[in-house]
Amino acid sequence: MVKVYAVTLVAGIVGLLVMILGGALAENLGRDGRDPGVRFGLAGKTAVGAAVGFGMGGMSAEFSPLDLSWQIALVIALVAAALSMVWVRYSAAPSEQR
Repeated sequence: MVKVYAVTLVAGIVGLLVMILGGALAENLGRDGRDPGVRFGLAGKTAVGAAVGFGMGGMSAEFSPLDLSWQIALVIALVAAALSMVWVRYSAAPSEQR
C-alpha cells in the first residue's frame, strides 16, 4: 500500500504544481482561460486536494511508530482525503464566487 500512497502523493503534488505554475503563467500572459484553476474549477482543485490528502495521510499512517494494520492505514488515508476535500471547498469558496 505504501506504493499506492506514494504514487498518489506524487500525482497530487504534480497537480498542485500545475495549478500554481499554470495560474501564474496564465496571469502573466493575460489569458485567464488558460488558468488550470479556472479551467478545471472547484472539482479540479478538490481532486488535487484529495490526492495530496490521501497520499500524505496514507504515508503518515504507514510510517507511524504505532504498528497499524494496512486496513487502519487505509481508513486514516481516506479520512485525510475527505478532510482535505472539505478544506479545499471551504478555502476556495470565496474565490469561486467572484
